[in-house]
Amino acid sequence: MARGPVLVIGLDPARIDGWDPAPVIAAIARGHARFAEHGIEADQCLVAPDDNPEAAITAALTAREYACVVIGGGIRKHEPLLDLFESVVNLVHRHAPGAAIAFNSTPDDTAEAALRHLR
Repeated sequence: MARGPVLVIGLDPARIDGWDPAPVIAAIARGHARFAEHGIEADQCLVAPDDNPEAAITAALTAREYACVVIGGGIRKHEPLLDLFESVVNLVHRHAPGAAIAFNSTPDDTAEAALRHLR
């Protein structure tokens, strides 16, 4: 399997009102640093649900060819965002048909989620 590059799609914690985004921002940074430890190029596409996320995701998916796309739990696990999750999966299917799709458990294990498909 290819070793990258990887695109990580998730919610931008700094753009969600009503909570302290600092712990999630730190976890995303730790998780992203793990890609470098494995010698894998990784891009991030962090979106806000109320700000045309489909356009930003489409732009990211078409910027280059990805071996794997990781869809974060913020999009996947929050039931009110089910429509967005479905949209993201279909955008990956349409714009990156050769990419594996992976799901992380936390921002910290994002590289490991991708590695399951890049080994």
